[in-house]
Amino acid sequence: MLPDIELKTNDLKTQNLKDYEGKTLLVVNVASKCGFTPQYKDLQSLYDEFKQKNFEILAFPCNQFGAQEPGTSEEIAAFCETNYGVRFQLLEKTDVNGPHEHPIYTFLKARAPGILGTESIKWNFTKFLIDQTGQHIKRYGSNDSISKVREDLIKLL
Repeated sequence: MLPDIELKTNDLKTQNLKDYEGKTLLVVNVASKCGFTPQYKDLQSLYDEFKQKNFEILAFPCNQFGAQEPGTSEEIAAFCETNYGVRFQLLEKTDVNGPHEHPIYTFLKARAPGILGTESIKWNFTKFLIDQTGQHIKRYGSNDSISKVREDLIKLL
């Protein structure tokens, strides 16, 4: 069961993580000016392949790593659409670490810590795959390919 966590889309509409109950989710912190930014293309391909199977991607732009997401919500959305044809859910720019981190990241990091049990996000494009029940959560680093995520996603679907 997913927790009651408020989400804001990049156009500031209010959602709740519970709205995604019963879906398999991939939560990713993203940035437009990062060496990993081309992962947007692979994320969109993954979304296109599995969206009809109750799969959603929630992308949280984050400017905490090398100031690589400096744009406004409108600029980020335009960049993603123009360069990568992104049609999955972009959320408002947020912190993933520290005193102002979004509650979804507090939840995810506690449930799926990183290497050696560390909880903090190390860089852009850290990914969390959440099963339909909200119970199984797997974490992937920035360097982990989308093909690795895809293999695990297929097992969940």
